[in-house]
Amino acid sequence: MFTKILIANRGEIACRIIRTARAMGIKTVAVFSDADQFALHVRMADEAVHIGASAPTESYLDGDKILAACKSTGAEAVHPGYGFLSENDTFCQRLGEEGIVFIGPPVGAITSMGDKITSKQIAEQAGVNTIPGYDGILKDAEQAVEKAAEIGYPVMLKATAGGGGKGMRIAHNEEECRDGFERAAGEARSSFGDDRILIEKYIEQPRHIEIQIMADQHGNVVYLGERECSLQRRHQKVIEEAPSPFITPETRRQMGEQAVMLAKAVKYTSAGTVECIVDQEQNFYFLEMNTRLQVEHPITEMVTGYDLVELMLRVAAGESLPMSQEDIQLQGWALECRVYAEDPVRDFLPSTGRITLYQPPYEDMKMVRLDSGIVEGSEISVYYDPMISKLVTKGKDREEALAAMQDALDEYVIRGVSTNINFLSTLLAHPRFQRGELSTSFIDQEFANGFCDTKTKVDAPDIPVVVAGIVHRLYMDRAAKISGQMAGHERRVEDSWVVIVGQERQKYLPVSVKPFQADCGYRVDYNGQNYRVKTDWQFSQKVFHGTINNQRFCLQVSRQGLSYTILYRGLRMEALVVPPKVAELYRIMPQTAAVDLSKYLLAPMPGLLMKLAVQAGEEVTAGQELAVIEAMKMENVLRAPADGKIVRIAASLGDCLTVDQVILEFA
Repeated sequence: MFTKILIANRGEIACRIIRTARAMGIKTVAVFSDADQFALHVRMADEAVHIGASAPTESYLDGDKILAACKSTGAEAVHPGYGFLSENDTFCQRLGEEGIVFIGPPVGAITSMGDKITSKQIAEQAGVNTIPGYDGILKDAEQAVEKAAEIGYPVMLKATAGGGGKGMRIAHNEEECRDGFERAAGEARSSFGDDRILIEKYIEQPRHIEIQIMADQHGNVVYLGERECSLQRRHQKVIEEAPSPFITPETRRQMGEQAVMLAKAVKYTSAGTVECIVDQEQNFYFLEMNTRLQVEHPITEMVTGYDLVELMLRVAAGESLPMSQEDIQLQGWALECRVYAEDPVRDFLPSTGRITLYQPPYEDMKMVRLDSGIVEGSEISVYYDPMISKLVTKGKDREEALAAMQDALDEYVIRGVSTNINFLSTLLAHPRFQRGELSTSFIDQEFANGFCDTKTKVDAPDIPVVVAGIVHRLYMDRAAKISGQMAGHERRVEDSWVVIVGQERQKYLPVSVKPFQADCGYRVDYNGQNYRVKTDWQFSQKVFHGTINNQRFCLQVSRQGLSYTILYRGLRMEALVVPPKVAELYRIMPQTAAVDLSKYLLAPMPGLLMKLAVQAGEEVTAGQELAVIEAMKMENVLRAPADGKIVRIAASLGDCLTVDQVILEFA
């Protein structure tokens, strides 16, 4: 076994690899860029080597610097994690030439499976089901349109290299095909340094289901069940689960056996994933093979009991797999939520900044697991993927795993940047998700008009209002005790309040809160119901735990003056709690008019201004492309909201824009 390995990655996956290596008695070397100088993975490793500037091309994608770090530290092997150099065959070959082990598959497997055209040809030869499409590289947008017409719309345009949803576009017509080719090629060029694009038939209402395989250097290959990865946004997975609530044991066996056939065809070793598109009749088609560890590998670990990173290390060291196919049994159910630094309310725009408060849910590893690469004070930069962490829960069945995930998300406190936690909670509570009726178009269909967390429907809408009343009563009781009382003239706190909900004061909700100090309880009368609440909540706590009528619950609460922000099951409730007489005055107070910003195109996120498609004085029409911003390795197209005329260009090509910075002005 190795005595020291280098981890050619960052963030949560670097931390996760370090944990397993440490448990195996293996020393670790971290590498870091300027932006990651104080990152958690740097602190956790036994050694750390600075490898360059913040941009990935000058650090984590620079194979020469990684190789130099290996030599200077004496690392015997490199674990690439996922992304960056994990599927770079040239890097893998150079390591081998220097006598350094690549903890992953051999060069040949990476080369053949890393190109989507070659991998499809090999899959067909191995007897694996494949999707109809053009078996070649597209030269330009014109050829893309030509081949799309032959295949029949809708089609999928995707980069031959890479993954993670980057360099992929769906086209339903000629216009979308032309634009999709340009966007996909641009993202692929930026993310992978390879802008080659292929085209194939897009399966309507598909599920994305993948098979985890593990192979050693002695010819043994096994599959470790499947993962349902259909819940996606812009081809980026959001929630995964194992096993799939859709496929039958027979389909699982067939998919697994075909995945093993493909692995043997390319003499594969280490961990790998065969991704498939599955239609509504459970017909499955090979999509691609990821020759690396997957982001969502923890759910497979939870239901099989095998540590995939440990297996990768042992296989790379020449050991045989410790199990046969018959030994692998799926136990229970696991879910994974990807927590991103993004704002779902603002069309999922990336969010950057410093984490000012970080309070993860309780982790017990049997029911709740958190793979995270940040701590309080960590910086979320524009240079890397916006994923903060992966939250994983397990249960004896899907219902129990789902309930555990909903509670864990309610307890997960992150401040300083926007996150998708409310959106994740809303997805989990959606009736279609609860029934397991998923497809890769789920989010597009169910949230076609966007997401608004103040309008999220929850099963128990009274709970946030009840808690707002209790928390305010606690604050008022404290104020009464410390405000300089005179004997016989003590300040009395009223029982009756009005909870005014919404920033525009849409609802006025009367509540009565009566404390029962002996048992930390409260009786709350609201909406014609009596609620008996018990809690030991303290003012410094961000998470409110308690029981309502003997049913356990938790939510997040924060206070600003007399106002409270409550987060519960994906709902964000802004509440102002006042006495009834004050509520009457609020009813007649005029609302502050919003500032009119319709004449400006503002940067919706921090990022690099890659393209300005218009000039001052030019007439534009609604929907016309105006600019392209690159943020967190994704290209974001900004379009004209209405017909108009450009009177001023306020930003320059290549500028690093801040949020809400003016790019141009309309007439």
